[in-house]
Amino acid sequence: MSHNPLETDAADVAEMGGLVAARIAQFVAGIPDRPVDNVSTPEETADLVRAFLAPPPETGGELKPLLDRLDEATACAVETTGPGFLAAVPGGGLYSSALGEFWARATNRYGSLAVAAPALAALEESTVQWMARDVCGLPEGSGGLLTTGGSMANFSALVAARHDRLGEDIGEGTVYTTPHAHHSVAKAALLAGIKARNIRSVPCDGRLGMDVPATEAMVRADRAAGRRPFLVVGSAGTTDTGTIDPLAAIADLARREGLWFHADAAYGGFFRLTERGRAALTGLERADSVTLDPHKALFLPFGTGALVVRDPRTLRAAFSGTGTYLQDVGSYDGLPDYADMGVELSHEVRGLRLWLPLHLHGVAAFRAALDEKLDLARHVHDRLSAIPALELPLRPELSTVVFRVRPHDTTRAAAEQADRATRRLLEGVNAGRRVLLQSTVIDGRQTVRVCVVSYRTHRDRIDELLDLVTAEAGKAAFDGATPES
Repeated sequence: MSHNPLETDAADVAEMGGLVAARIAQFVAGIPDRPVDNVSTPEETADLVRAFLAPPPETGGELKPLLDRLDEATACAVETTGPGFLAAVPGGGLYSSALGEFWARATNRYGSLAVAAPALAALEESTVQWMARDVCGLPEGSGGLLTTGGSMANFSALVAARHDRLGEDIGEGTVYTTPHAHHSVAKAALLAGIKARNIRSVPCDGRLGMDVPATEAMVRADRAAGRRPFLVVGSAGTTDTGTIDPLAAIADLARREGLWFHADAAYGGFFRLTERGRAALTGLERADSVTLDPHKALFLPFGTGALVVRDPRTLRAAFSGTGTYLQDVGSYDGLPDYADMGVELSHEVRGLRLWLPLHLHGVAAFRAALDEKLDLARHVHDRLSAIPALELPLRPELSTVVFRVRPHDTTRAAAEQADRATRRLLEGVNAGRRVLLQSTVIDGRQTVRVCVVSYRTHRDRIDELLDLVTAEAGKAAFDGATPES
């Protein structure tokens, strides 16, 4: 090591990087066989947690024992990068993206102002333009920025919409979304100063998509009552069920009523790379703004989101600012300053985590992986539909399948009994720690979700899941929760 421990020479970098790379290689090799949920009870993990809560020492230590400790902490976690993680909407953890991020963090270039690193700003802008135009279908002139995730993208979109449609008089500004929208939408509205009573939950149709005629009636009634409708939010793939709201009809409504149309496509947006996804997501190209999460269906590590907009000037109008400490900073013709398009002034060059995988693997590799996930979801639906003990309330529109134990009759008591059996089924499937599913509530009923997104999930693990569900469903039928087959 160098005399100054904070400074590293080439030999230090190679030695330290080699130690870390060897650990990561070992970690990646073990992912398929690692338990999908390796978090023990709070009592069992108390000592480990307590050790990591300790403050840093006055004098430094050696890297190898510190990596040993990190191995232990990393192992005590939900295996979100593995093929058996079918809960929530999985994040991929693509290694090539991690390499891009390592490069970005080690070189430490400033990413908020284009003049500070113009070629890297162009690199990042190329990824934004690709998402806006090639993925979402927005027109020439569209743009946006990378964010830390969908929540920040939704917040930024809401602030831009509020500024564009309401100006400074936001008191009766009113937002419309469905009960199945991601919770970050309502949270963003509250943070943007919208009154809770003006965050309107609109009715849904039988497939849990937005009921557009009912929404339009609510908008007109609210306007007549003195509210100021300004934003309607459609989901391009809900977290609960993967349902796609009727995006084209929402776009028509927004045009008729003068509303900003924001589409939350954090989960579903990148499925537009496939032929089936593009057809299912027709209307996304008509949105004023779109949230995307490359750390979902583009398989990148957590912390990678994006907001793309039809007119980038709306972002600059809402977010640009300055101070005397910026008086010496110039601009770079043809490249945006992301500091003027979002909340943050200082941040890293975020584009490398997206640019490197796209250029290293090619878009076709991502398209093929997403097509595989659509195929696997339909395989899950077909297999589970053949089990008499189960009911599947919806057909998958993307890669999420929902199911539950079928009640033996239509009484409330039977539904409650079936709900208890559904919970037991979920616990039984998860107990082996080869797969991890999560539950939700649909129409008041306990329901299990299977979300196939990880690029490491293939037919073998899905068939293993289906065998587990079949066995647990058989127990539910034996317990009398369902009619006999």
